[in-house]
Amino acid sequence: MYQYTTISMHIDKKTAVIDAQTIVKSYGTSIVLKGVSCKVYAGERLALTGPSGSGKTTLLNCLGGLDHFDSGTILFSGTNLHALNSTELARLRREKIGTVFQFFNLLPTLTVTENIELPLQLTKTPKAERIGRVQHLLSKVGLLKRGSAYPSELSGGEQQRIAIARALAHKPDLILADEPTGNLDSVSGQSILTLFREITDDHGPALIIVTHSEEVAAICHRRIHLKDGVILRES
Repeated sequence: MYQYTTISMHIDKKTAVIDAQTIVKSYGTSIVLKGVSCKVYAGERLALTGPSGSGKTTLLNCLGGLDHFDSGTILFSGTNLHALNSTELARLRREKIGTVFQFFNLLPTLTVTENIELPLQLTKTPKAERIGRVQHLLSKVGLLKRGSAYPSELSGGEQQRIAIARALAHKPDLILADEPTGNLDSVSGQSILTLFREITDDHGPALIIVTHSEEVAAICHRRIHLKDGVILRES
C-alpha cells in the first residue's frame, strides 16, 4: 500500500493547460462521453477514475488530441484543438504532450538512450542538447548505467521509468498516463508514483492519470469519477 497522506500544492490556477467544455464523443451509435467538462492546471495531478467502460481513456485521448470528439470545446493552453488540422495536432502532441502507457510502448530495436532521445530527434533538438537531456533524465529515473541496454533486458519497473523519461524528454506541458502502474509490482509502482510527484512538483507540467487504483488516485490533487460517460462526482 502506498502511503501518501499529504499532497503538496504547486498548482498555478492562473494557467489552465486544459479547459474542456461539454465534450461529446460517440463510436457509432454508442455515446461514450456525454457533455463532460473539466479544467486541469499547470502543476496539477488529476486522476480519472470510474468503472471499465465509463469513458476514462476516451476522455484522456480527447484531452490530449489523440482522438477527435464530436462536439464541445477543448482549449490546450488557449489553443482550440478543434481548429487544428491533423498536421497541427501532431505537432502539438509532439512538442507539448508526453504520454505514458500501461504497456510501456518502448521500441524494442532501440536502446534505452535511443528510446528517450527519439522525441528530441522529432523536434530537431541539437545533438549536444539531446545527449545532455537524456543523461539528465536517466539520472533522474535512477537508470544512468542502463543507457546501452535494450527494453527486453529491463524489468517492468525499469521499462516504465524509461517510458516516463521518454515522455519528459521534450519538456511537455501535459503528461497523460493510462494505468501507468497496472502491470507493476507494488515496489515498482510506488517508485513510479514518487517520480510522478517529483516531476510535477519540481517542473510544473499538468498530469492526468487514468486509474482504477486508489493508491494512484491518492497522489493526485483532485479526482474526477466518471460513470456511463458523465462526471458522477469530483473531489
